[in-house]
Amino acid sequence: MSSSSTREPPPGIKLIRNKEWNLQTYRYMVLLITFIAYVCYHASRKPTGIVKSVLCPPNKTHGWAPFNTPEGVSKLGEIDVAFLACYSIGMYVAGHLGDSLDLRLFLTTGMIGSGIFVGLFGMGFFWNVHEFWFFLVMQMIAGLFQATGWPSVVAVIGNWFGKRKRGLIMGIWNAHTSVGNISGSLLAASVLDYGWGWSFVSLGGLIMFGGVIVFFFLPAYPEDVGFSCIHGDEEAQVVKTVGGDGVVVEGERESGSGKGGDGRGKSIGLLEACMIPGVITFALCLFFAKLVAYTFLYWLPFYLTQTEIGGKYLSVKSAGNLSTLFDVGGIFGGILAGYMSDKLSARAITAGSFMYAAIPAMLLYRSYGSVSMHVNIGLMFITGLFVNGPYALITTAVSADLGTHKSLKGDSRALATVTAIIDGTGSVGAAIGPLLTGFLSTRGWDEVFMMLVLGAFIAGLLLSRLILAEIAEKTGKTMSNSNGQQTPGDAASQPLLEEER
Repeated sequence: MSSSSTREPPPGIKLIRNKEWNLQTYRYMVLLITFIAYVCYHASRKPTGIVKSVLCPPNKTHGWAPFNTPEGVSKLGEIDVAFLACYSIGMYVAGHLGDSLDLRLFLTTGMIGSGIFVGLFGMGFFWNVHEFWFFLVMQMIAGLFQATGWPSVVAVIGNWFGKRKRGLIMGIWNAHTSVGNISGSLLAASVLDYGWGWSFVSLGGLIMFGGVIVFFFLPAYPEDVGFSCIHGDEEAQVVKTVGGDGVVVEGERESGSGKGGDGRGKSIGLLEACMIPGVITFALCLFFAKLVAYTFLYWLPFYLTQTEIGGKYLSVKSAGNLSTLFDVGGIFGGILAGYMSDKLSARAITAGSFMYAAIPAMLLYRSYGSVSMHVNIGLMFITGLFVNGPYALITTAVSADLGTHKSLKGDSRALATVTAIIDGTGSVGAAIGPLLTGFLSTRGWDEVFMMLVLGAFIAGLLLSRLILAEIAEKTGKTMSNSNGQQTPGDAASQPLLEEER
């Protein structure tokens, strides 16, 4: 059991805080630092996508052994799947640990560990390493450390914020994913001329620096800075905050029963979390949604160097810079999906609609993206919008809804576990997509895009039951209102995701 009297503020907070700081000030600080932390996580994943065309160029006489062979593309796919497989496995463990350990120290350790092994991958350039096992092992260990990120930031946000009207706020907050991808791509591409190793070393240093910021300035719990609890009625007026994987906006947390004075409650197990209605459905949906999103994340720069655009082939650096527009579309997609899901009070309908819309967007991009640079940019932006929109919605607002489901009686300590199950399952798909791309791309990119279209279709199909439930609920409400009857419940609630008031 912790209390404000037994917990100490982070070292940096002790030095800079003002006695006038209120709860809202700390909440904004938590939002900013968790945003920066996950920008660093995603940025450090981009170098492998940027350097693929350097390690395995079309002219196999150049490149970097052991990737400059006919099997080089497949080996790069194996590198991706090794990272993502360890990431997805580590996610389930990290989710439970995130609900059990000191989150500030846990997150710091994960960021610094990630930075070390991302940097070591790049050191293979300086040490003139040409052994496949070296690069494979570095990526696997980096994947395990990377798994600490998402469950940790979700749990931190869950400690600080309530749980109402999440979609738009979380869509904006979730821009850290695309901001990290964009900044990672630009930084990795900017130092590529000095040697591909610098792309990894620079991004490894960035996430280590982010870990230092977290250690010194992130108050992971309200108790760290003198608040015994933040969920009573006296805090109802403090709103407007965004959550990690879960978000919070314009609402106070319930004063859940059975909690101690620290308000942190008791963590739940993986099996209990899986039994929450909707968790398995959205986890399976994210499996295919993330398969599509991460295939673009890891292979889009390579695809751009292999495809003639307006009669020209792009350089590795230009392709890396151009690929960031996919993530710019993803930022708008996350915000739009969140806004629509709030307005419609329908997470499943919104996510399913975006997944189905991604199918024609991807087909148009493959068919007409080579016409000219302007057409490619426009179609890439639209594809990023529809592909990343549902991915962002499920990993943020939906995960928060389920992690604070009414069956948990407001226990925020389930957030990291529930989020880990959903995102961990999604990460298995994220591992399979790039791996299959490594093999299918050798037979032609049309087969890769057919795989992506099939993945998007299955993702939408998996939500059919929830979509029908939401339509039935809205139809029932409309009929009730037309008969002059009051419809019970919160207007922002959804089937299976309804909040306890």
